[in-house]
Amino acid sequence: MFARRTPLPRPLLALFTAGYLAPYLLPTVVGRLESGLPLTATEAGAVGSALLLSSASAGFLLASRVERIGARTLARTGLALAALGYGGAALAGDVPAVVAGAILGGFGSGTATTVAATRIAAEPDPHRTSTLGLLWVSAVAGVVYLTVPHLGAGHGQPLAAIALASLAVWPLTGRLPGRTASAARRRERAALPHLRAGLVLAAAMPCWSLVQNSLWGVSGRIGLTQAGLSEAAVGAVFAVALGAGLMGVLGARALGARLGRAVPIGAGTVLIAGCVVASASATGPVSFTTGEIAWNVLYPVVLSYLIGLAASLDPRGRWAVLVGAAGSLGTAAGPLTGSVLSAWAGFPVMGLVLGAALLVVAVPMTGVALHAGGRLVLTGAVRQPAVELIEVDVPAVSAPDAYDTAGPRQAGASPGSGN
Repeated sequence: MFARRTPLPRPLLALFTAGYLAPYLLPTVVGRLESGLPLTATEAGAVGSALLLSSASAGFLLASRVERIGARTLARTGLALAALGYGGAALAGDVPAVVAGAILGGFGSGTATTVAATRIAAEPDPHRTSTLGLLWVSAVAGVVYLTVPHLGAGHGQPLAAIALASLAVWPLTGRLPGRTASAARRRERAALPHLRAGLVLAAAMPCWSLVQNSLWGVSGRIGLTQAGLSEAAVGAVFAVALGAGLMGVLGARALGARLGRAVPIGAGTVLIAGCVVASASATGPVSFTTGEIAWNVLYPVVLSYLIGLAASLDPRGRWAVLVGAAGSLGTAAGPLTGSVLSAWAGFPVMGLVLGAALLVVAVPMTGVALHAGGRLVLTGAVRQPAVELIEVDVPAVSAPDAYDTAGPRQAGASPGSGN
């Protein structure tokens, strides 16, 4: 049988957007911190890293506690912290206050992302939901990139935009579920399924994310100093690139599970490595714009499949959150890594180093995707490529292991996000 297509989970998509907006706006946040405060490029990158590290810590702390605390309560707490932290940082003029606000806001973003990832893992089609979430956050970030350059100088505008987005999402959280303590306690005692595959993916994700955000964190400076663009022009390039990313996400959504996950993750990561080298080596408007657009088309495509892969490993969302938090560690180190590498060896050499790292990490990630999308090994498993899987009660098999991990729904099926 084919499952009916479920309505769009708008509260989850909005929460996903609020959680992911800070990483998407990282170049303008870091650039504005450098230009608007007495900070060097490396110091501004370190503040960006601290923000993202705080976000990652929320994922590790809360991965198994969403059901016990309640998705609604945790989401509202995260959004409140994000609004307070980013809003306070936007209004503050002292560096310590800005750093403290960014760290508090980062924890709020991470909390929102944790709830979104856990709930997406319970959706019938994780890949569909995560791609829609990436569409939303790309669209919102594109609008911010087009708007911020026209709002004057200073560090506060992009931070204020994240705070306002968090406040705007708050009313939608009423539709999220509350606390389910008894069920949560039973589920928390259950062992993580697919332990080896999950650990390999969690170990690889920091490197993958670090490369993306090392370049993303200094892309603004590449455009300004090496490609010779103005701030408004760089913002326009980012907006166009994110718009092109929307097309990539739409393509990933349309493609679905037709190619499995190994090909999009493996081949996509190799292509991203080439884009990283090209963007970092850009010396003019055309080469910079081309590199950024190509990269931003591919990045959300691969990310959507990685989110779905992590979600497929555990229908309760624990691997989705843990892998996402592990990726956030790399994301957190990205701005500082990019700043240090570019200061030490220049942007082109930085691009070569980052591209080589991506080629190396593509191997274990593709291996996990192949393993998770392999042949059926359990009697009674149901596999329907490119369509939703329907849960079937199989007496001698527990729900999380009753399905093959291929297709839009896997290993008991769930969504991941991110987010």
